[in-house]
Amino acid sequence: MTQLRIPGPTPLPDKVIKAMTKPMINHRGITFIKIINDVTEKIKRVYQTKNDVFLLTGSGTGGLEAAIVNVISPGDKVLSVAGGAFADRFANIARRFGADVTVLAYDWGKAADPDAVRQELKQNPSIKAVLVTHNETSTGVTNPLEEISKAVKEFDKLLIVDAVSSMSCLNIPTDAWHCDIVVSGSQKGWMAPPGMAMLSVSEAAWKAHAKATAPRFYWDFTEAKNYLAKGQTPWTPAVSTVYALDVSLDMLLEEGLSNVFARHALIGKTTREGIKSLDLTLFPDEKFASNTVTAVAASGGLDPKLVVKLMRDEHGIELAGGQTKLDGKIFRIGHLGWVKVEEIKEVIAALKKVLPKAGFRRG
Repeated sequence: MTQLRIPGPTPLPDKVIKAMTKPMINHRGITFIKIINDVTEKIKRVYQTKNDVFLLTGSGTGGLEAAIVNVISPGDKVLSVAGGAFADRFANIARRFGADVTVLAYDWGKAADPDAVRQELKQNPSIKAVLVTHNETSTGVTNPLEEISKAVKEFDKLLIVDAVSSMSCLNIPTDAWHCDIVVSGSQKGWMAPPGMAMLSVSEAAWKAHAKATAPRFYWDFTEAKNYLAKGQTPWTPAVSTVYALDVSLDMLLEEGLSNVFARHALIGKTTREGIKSLDLTLFPDEKFASNTVTAVAASGGLDPKLVVKLMRDEHGIELAGGQTKLDGKIFRIGHLGWVKVEEIKEVIAALKKVLPKAGFRRG
Protein backbone atom coordinates (compact mmCIF):
# COMPACT_ATOMS: atom_id res chain seq x y z
CA MET A 1 0.00 0.00 0.00
CA THR A 2 1.28 3.46 -0.89
CA GLN A 3 2.17 5.78 1.95
CA LEU A 4 0.72 9.12 0.86
CA ARG A 5 3.14 11.85 1.89
CA ILE A 6 1.97 14.78 -0.19
CA PRO A 7 0.47 18.03 1.19
CA GLY A 8 -3.03 16.87 0.28
CA PRO A 9 -5.16 14.90 -0.17
CA THR A 10 -4.00 13.21 3.00
CA PRO A 11 -4.44 9.67 4.36
CA LEU A 12 -7.81 8.77 5.88
CA PRO A 13 -8.36 6.89 9.15
CA ASP A 14 -10.30 3.65 8.77
CA LYS A 15 -13.31 4.95 10.66
CA VAL A 16 -13.49 7.97 8.35
CA ILE A 17 -13.43 5.70 5.29
CA LYS A 18 -16.17 3.59 6.83
CA ALA A 19 -18.31 6.68 7.49
CA MET A 20 -18.17 7.55 3.79
CA THR A 21 -19.85 4.26 2.87
CA LYS A 22 -23.11 5.19 4.54
CA PRO A 23 -26.08 5.53 2.17
CA MET A 24 -27.22 8.86 0.81
CA ILE A 25 -29.86 10.81 2.68
CA ASN A 26 -32.15 13.73 1.93
CA HIS A 27 -29.92 16.80 2.22
CA ARG A 28 -33.08 18.79 3.01
CA GLY A 29 -34.25 16.28 5.63
CA ILE A 30 -34.08 16.05 9.41
CA THR A 31 -31.10 13.66 9.52
CA PHE A 32 -28.90 16.02 7.56
CA ILE A 33 -30.01 18.98 9.69
CA LYS A 34 -28.48 17.35 12.75
CA ILE A 35 -25.28 16.40 10.93
CA ILE A 36 -24.63 19.82 9.40
CA ASN A 37 -25.36 21.60 12.67
CA ASP A 38 -23.08 19.26 14.63
CA VAL A 39 -20.27 19.50 12.06
CA THR A 40 -20.51 23.30 11.95
CA GLU A 41 -20.26 23.61 15.72
CA LYS A 42 -17.26 21.28 15.82
CA ILE A 43 -15.53 23.26 13.09
CA LYS A 44 -16.05 26.41 15.16
CA ARG A 45 -14.22 24.75 18.03
CA VAL A 46 -11.24 23.93 15.81
CA TYR A 47 -11.30 27.47 14.40
CA GLN A 48 -11.50 28.83 17.96
CA THR A 49 -14.18 31.26 16.84
CA LYS A 50 -17.64 32.54 17.67
CA ASN A 51 -17.97 33.92 14.14
CA ASP A 52 -20.23 32.42 11.51
CA VAL A 53 -18.73 29.31 9.92
CA PHE A 54 -19.93 27.81 6.64
CA LEU A 55 -19.30 24.54 4.81
CA LEU A 56 -19.12 25.08 1.05
CA THR A 57 -19.04 22.27 -1.49
CA GLY A 58 -15.80 22.72 -3.40
CA SER A 59 -12.05 22.72 -3.01
CA GLY A 60 -9.96 25.09 -0.92
CA THR A 61 -9.53 27.25 -4.00
CA GLY A 62 -13.31 27.55 -4.19
CA GLY A 63 -13.23 28.78 -0.61
CA LEU A 64 -10.64 31.39 -1.53
CA GLU A 65 -12.81 32.59 -4.39
CA ALA A 66 -15.77 32.78 -2.01
CA ALA A 67 -13.72 34.92 0.37
CA ILE A 68 -12.88 37.37 -2.41
CA VAL A 69 -16.25 37.73 -4.12
CA ASN A 70 -18.16 38.25 -0.89
CA VAL A 71 -16.21 41.25 0.40
CA ILE A 72 -14.50 42.84 -2.62
CA SER A 73 -15.85 45.15 -5.32
CA PRO A 74 -14.17 45.79 -8.67
CA GLY A 75 -11.59 48.53 -8.20
CA ASP A 76 -11.02 47.86 -4.50
CA LYS A 77 -7.38 48.01 -3.49
CA VAL A 78 -6.06 44.77 -2.04
CA LEU A 79 -2.63 43.95 -0.61
CA SER A 80 -1.35 40.46 -1.38
CA VAL A 81 1.39 39.21 0.93
CA ALA A 82 3.01 36.83 -1.53
CA GLY A 83 5.90 34.39 -1.36
CA GLY A 84 4.76 31.22 -3.07
CA ALA A 85 2.52 29.56 -5.63
CA PHE A 86 -0.62 29.57 -3.49
CA ALA A 87 -0.25 33.20 -2.47
CA ASP A 88 0.11 34.02 -6.17
CA ARG A 89 -3.10 32.08 -6.87
CA PHE A 90 -4.94 34.00 -4.16
CA ALA A 91 -3.84 37.30 -5.69
CA ASN A 92 -4.87 36.13 -9.16
CA ILE A 93 -8.36 35.28 -7.92
CA ALA A 94 -8.69 38.84 -6.60
CA ARG A 95 -7.48 40.26 -9.92
CA ARG A 96 -9.92 38.11 -11.87
CA PHE A 97 -12.79 39.78 -10.00
CA GLY A 98 -11.50 43.27 -10.63
CA ALA A 99 -9.50 44.07 -7.51
CA ASP A 100 -6.55 46.46 -7.78
CA VAL A 101 -3.90 44.18 -6.29
CA THR A 102 -0.62 45.40 -4.82
CA VAL A 103 1.85 42.58 -4.25
CA LEU A 104 4.18 42.67 -1.30
CA ALA A 105 6.60 40.04 -2.55
CA TYR A 106 9.26 38.22 -0.61
CA ASP A 107 11.68 35.54 -1.72
CA TRP A 108 10.23 32.05 -1.95
CA GLY A 109 11.46 30.14 1.08
CA LYS A 110 11.45 33.25 3.26
CA ALA A 111 8.68 34.38 5.58
CA ALA A 112 6.66 37.56 5.25
CA ASP A 113 7.83 40.53 7.30
CA PRO A 114 5.05 42.06 9.43
CA ASP A 115 6.86 45.40 9.48
CA ALA A 116 6.85 45.48 5.69
CA VAL A 117 3.10 44.89 5.77
CA ARG A 118 2.78 47.73 8.25
CA GLN A 119 4.78 50.09 6.04
CA GLU A 120 2.79 49.18 2.94
CA LEU A 121 -0.49 49.91 4.70
CA LYS A 122 0.88 53.17 6.06
CA GLN A 123 1.89 54.30 2.57
CA ASN A 124 -1.36 53.09 0.94
CA PRO A 125 -4.27 54.01 3.24
CA SER A 126 -6.84 53.20 0.54
CA ILE A 127 -6.10 49.45 0.74
CA LYS A 128 -9.26 47.66 1.84
CA ALA A 129 -8.12 44.10 2.51
CA VAL A 130 -4.95 42.06 3.03
CA LEU A 131 -4.56 38.53 1.65
CA VAL A 132 -2.24 36.19 3.55
CA THR A 133 -1.40 32.57 2.90
CA HIS A 134 -0.63 31.32 6.39
CA ASN A 135 1.07 28.08 5.42
CA GLU A 136 2.63 28.11 1.95
CA THR A 137 2.87 24.46 0.95
CA SER A 138 4.75 25.27 -2.26
CA THR A 139 7.76 26.46 -0.21
CA GLY A 140 7.30 24.82 3.19
CA VAL A 141 6.99 28.17 5.01
CA THR A 142 4.55 29.13 7.77
CA ASN A 143 4.11 32.90 7.88
CA PRO A 144 3.88 34.75 11.23
CA LEU A 145 0.14 35.29 11.06
CA GLU A 146 -0.32 36.67 14.56
CA GLU A 147 2.24 39.43 13.97
CA ILE A 148 0.88 40.15 10.48
CA SER A 149 -2.60 40.45 11.97
CA LYS A 150 -1.39 43.01 14.50
CA ALA A 151 0.04 45.11 11.67
CA VAL A 152 -3.15 44.80 9.58
CA LYS A 153 -5.42 45.73 12.46
CA GLU A 154 -3.40 48.83 13.31
CA PHE A 155 -4.96 50.21 10.12
CA ASP A 156 -8.36 48.55 10.57
CA LYS A 157 -8.15 46.57 7.31
CA LEU A 158 -9.83 43.27 6.49
CA LEU A 159 -7.59 40.26 6.99
CA ILE A 160 -8.41 37.34 4.67
CA VAL A 161 -6.43 34.19 5.43
CA ASP A 162 -5.69 31.12 3.36
CA ALA A 163 -5.38 28.48 6.09
CA VAL A 164 -6.11 25.59 3.76
CA SER A 165 -3.06 23.57 4.86
CA SER A 166 -2.71 24.87 8.42
CA MET A 167 -6.10 25.04 10.14
CA SER A 168 -6.64 21.89 12.25
CA CYS A 169 -2.87 21.25 12.33
CA LEU A 170 -1.40 24.54 13.59
CA ASN A 171 -2.76 26.82 16.28
CA ILE A 172 -4.88 29.56 14.68
CA PRO A 173 -7.09 31.28 17.26
CA THR A 174 -9.28 33.01 14.71
CA ASP A 175 -10.97 35.47 17.05
CA ALA A 176 -7.93 36.25 19.20
CA TRP A 177 -5.92 37.02 16.07
CA HIS A 178 -8.75 39.12 14.58
CA CYS A 179 -8.93 37.19 11.31
CA ASP A 180 -11.93 38.30 9.26
CA ILE A 181 -12.21 35.39 6.83
CA VAL A 182 -10.28 32.15 7.28
CA VAL A 183 -10.48 29.46 4.59
CA SER A 184 -9.58 25.78 4.88
CA GLY A 185 -10.26 22.54 3.00
CA SER A 186 -11.42 19.09 4.04
CA GLN A 187 -8.63 17.17 2.28
CA LYS A 188 -5.79 18.58 4.40
CA GLY A 189 -5.37 18.32 8.17
CA TRP A 190 -9.05 17.56 8.67
CA MET A 191 -8.43 13.89 7.76
CA ALA A 192 -11.30 13.85 5.30
CA PRO A 193 -11.53 13.48 1.50
CA PRO A 194 -11.66 16.40 -0.91
CA GLY A 195 -15.02 18.02 -1.47
CA MET A 196 -15.72 20.64 1.18
CA ALA A 197 -14.25 24.05 1.95
CA MET A 198 -14.94 25.75 5.26
CA LEU A 199 -14.58 29.37 6.22
CA SER A 200 -15.31 31.78 9.04
CA VAL A 201 -16.82 35.25 8.60
CA SER A 202 -16.35 38.08 11.11
CA GLU A 203 -18.67 41.02 11.77
CA ALA A 204 -16.30 43.29 9.84
CA ALA A 205 -16.44 40.88 6.90
CA TRP A 206 -20.25 40.92 7.01
CA LYS A 207 -20.20 44.71 6.82
CA ALA A 208 -17.94 44.54 3.79
CA HIS A 209 -20.18 41.85 2.29
CA ALA A 210 -23.19 44.15 2.48
CA LYS A 211 -21.43 46.66 0.21
CA ALA A 212 -19.43 44.33 -2.07
CA THR A 213 -20.45 44.20 -5.72
CA ALA A 214 -18.25 41.45 -7.18
CA PRO A 215 -20.45 38.92 -9.01
CA ARG A 216 -21.41 35.92 -6.92
CA PHE A 217 -24.03 33.22 -6.95
CA TYR A 218 -22.82 29.78 -5.86
CA TRP A 219 -20.53 31.23 -3.19
CA ASP A 220 -22.88 33.86 -1.72
CA PHE A 221 -22.46 34.15 2.06
CA THR A 222 -26.01 35.42 2.50
CA GLU A 223 -27.38 32.29 0.86
CA ALA A 224 -25.11 30.13 3.02
CA LYS A 225 -26.25 31.85 6.20
CA ASN A 226 -29.94 31.73 5.34
CA TYR A 227 -29.83 28.04 4.51
CA LEU A 228 -27.69 27.13 7.53
CA ALA A 229 -30.38 28.69 9.73
CA LYS A 230 -32.59 25.88 8.39
CA GLY A 231 -29.91 23.21 8.82
CA GLN A 232 -29.15 23.08 5.12
CA THR A 233 -26.67 24.22 2.49
CA PRO A 234 -27.82 26.36 -0.46
CA TRP A 235 -26.77 23.79 -3.05
CA THR A 236 -26.30 20.02 -2.96
CA PRO A 237 -23.44 19.25 -0.57
CA ALA A 238 -20.84 16.52 -0.91
CA VAL A 239 -22.76 14.36 1.56
CA SER A 240 -20.11 11.63 1.89
CA THR A 241 -17.47 14.22 2.74
CA VAL A 242 -19.75 15.68 5.41
CA TYR A 243 -20.14 12.17 6.86
CA ALA A 244 -16.35 11.91 6.92
CA LEU A 245 -15.91 15.29 8.58
CA ASP A 246 -18.41 14.38 11.27
CA VAL A 247 -16.15 11.50 12.30
CA SER A 248 -12.75 13.14 11.72
CA LEU A 249 -13.76 16.18 13.77
CA ASP A 250 -14.68 13.89 16.65
CA MET A 251 -11.22 12.35 16.38
CA LEU A 252 -9.51 15.75 16.41
CA LEU A 253 -11.49 17.00 19.38
CA GLU A 254 -11.04 13.74 21.27
CA GLU A 255 -7.27 13.99 20.78
CA GLY A 256 -7.45 17.59 21.99
CA LEU A 257 -6.40 20.58 19.93
CA SER A 258 -3.29 21.26 21.98
CA ASN A 259 -2.22 17.64 21.46
CA VAL A 260 -2.94 17.87 17.73
CA PHE A 261 -0.74 20.95 17.46
CA ALA A 262 2.01 19.33 19.54
CA ARG A 263 1.89 16.17 17.39
CA HIS A 264 2.35 18.18 14.21
CA ALA A 265 5.20 20.14 15.80
CA LEU A 266 6.94 16.90 16.77
CA ILE A 267 6.43 15.37 13.34
CA GLY A 268 7.65 18.54 11.63
CA LYS A 269 10.77 18.54 13.78
CA THR A 270 11.33 14.82 13.18
CA THR A 271 11.09 15.33 9.42
CA ARG A 272 13.51 18.24 9.37
CA GLU A 273 16.02 16.46 11.59
CA GLY A 274 15.77 13.39 9.38
CA ILE A 275 16.42 15.46 6.26
CA LYS A 276 19.45 17.13 7.81
CA SER A 277 20.79 13.76 9.00
CA LEU A 278 21.00 12.78 5.32
CA ASP A 279 23.02 15.96 4.56
CA LEU A 280 20.12 17.30 2.53
CA THR A 281 19.27 21.01 2.55
CA LEU A 282 15.97 22.42 3.72
CA PHE A 283 14.54 24.86 1.20
CA PRO A 284 12.87 27.33 3.59
CA ASP A 285 14.32 29.45 6.35
CA GLU A 286 14.17 26.87 9.13
CA LYS A 287 12.93 29.44 11.65
CA PHE A 288 9.67 29.53 9.69
CA ALA A 289 9.63 25.93 8.44
CA SER A 290 6.16 24.43 8.28
CA ASN A 291 5.02 21.63 10.56
CA THR A 292 2.69 20.32 7.84
CA VAL A 293 5.03 20.07 4.84
CA THR A 294 8.80 19.98 4.46
CA ALA A 295 10.42 21.31 1.29
CA VAL A 296 13.86 19.93 0.43
CA ALA A 297 16.21 21.75 -1.95
CA ALA A 298 18.16 20.09 -4.73
CA SER A 299 21.81 19.96 -3.68
CA GLY A 300 24.82 17.73 -4.22
CA GLY A 301 23.71 16.77 -7.73
CA LEU A 302 20.29 15.59 -6.56
CA ASP A 303 17.51 15.16 -9.12
CA PRO A 304 14.27 15.88 -7.16
CA LYS A 305 12.02 14.46 -9.87
CA LEU A 306 13.94 11.20 -9.81
CA VAL A 307 13.65 11.12 -6.02
CA VAL A 308 9.88 11.34 -6.29
CA LYS A 309 9.78 8.59 -8.93
CA LEU A 310 12.07 6.19 -7.08
CA MET A 311 10.32 6.69 -3.75
CA ARG A 312 7.02 5.82 -5.41
CA ASP A 313 8.21 2.95 -7.58
CA GLU A 314 10.62 1.27 -5.18
CA HIS A 315 9.18 2.07 -1.75
CA GLY A 316 5.51 2.84 -2.25
CA ILE A 317 5.91 6.32 -0.78
CA GLU A 318 4.28 9.17 -2.68
CA LEU A 319 6.13 12.48 -2.31
CA ALA A 320 5.42 15.78 -4.06
CA GLY A 321 7.60 17.69 -6.46
CA GLY A 322 8.08 21.43 -6.79
CA GLN A 323 5.48 23.73 -8.31
CA THR A 324 5.77 26.47 -10.95
CA LYS A 325 9.23 28.04 -10.67
CA LEU A 326 10.34 25.40 -8.14
CA ASP A 327 9.58 22.54 -10.53
CA GLY A 328 12.67 20.32 -10.62
CA LYS A 329 14.33 22.30 -7.82
CA ILE A 330 12.76 20.81 -4.69
CA PHE A 331 10.77 17.86 -3.45
CA ARG A 332 8.23 17.99 -0.64
CA ILE A 333 7.13 15.69 2.16
CA GLY A 334 3.59 16.19 3.44
CA HIS A 335 3.03 15.40 7.11
CA LEU A 336 -0.38 16.75 8.07
CA GLY A 337 -3.54 15.15 9.32
CA TRP A 338 -3.47 11.40 9.94
CA VAL A 339 0.29 10.88 10.32
CA LYS A 340 2.57 9.26 12.88
CA VAL A 341 6.26 9.70 13.72
CA GLU A 342 6.92 6.10 12.71
CA GLU A 343 5.72 6.80 9.18
CA ILE A 344 8.12 9.73 8.85
CA LYS A 345 10.98 7.53 10.00
CA GLU A 346 10.04 5.09 7.22
CA VAL A 347 10.23 7.95 4.73
CA ILE A 348 13.68 8.99 5.92
CA ALA A 349 14.95 5.39 5.80
CA ALA A 350 13.67 5.01 2.24
CA LEU A 351 15.21 8.32 1.20
CA LYS A 352 18.60 7.13 2.47
CA LYS A 353 18.42 4.26 -0.02
CA VAL A 354 17.11 6.35 -2.90
CA LEU A 355 19.40 9.37 -2.74
CA PRO A 356 22.52 7.79 -4.34
CA LYS A 357 20.38 6.52 -7.22
CA ALA A 358 19.02 10.05 -7.70
CA GLY A 359 22.48 11.56 -8.12
CA PHE A 360 23.07 12.82 -4.59
CA ARG A 361 26.60 13.03 -3.31
CA ARG A 362 27.27 14.01 0.28
CA GLY A 363 29.55 16.92 1.08
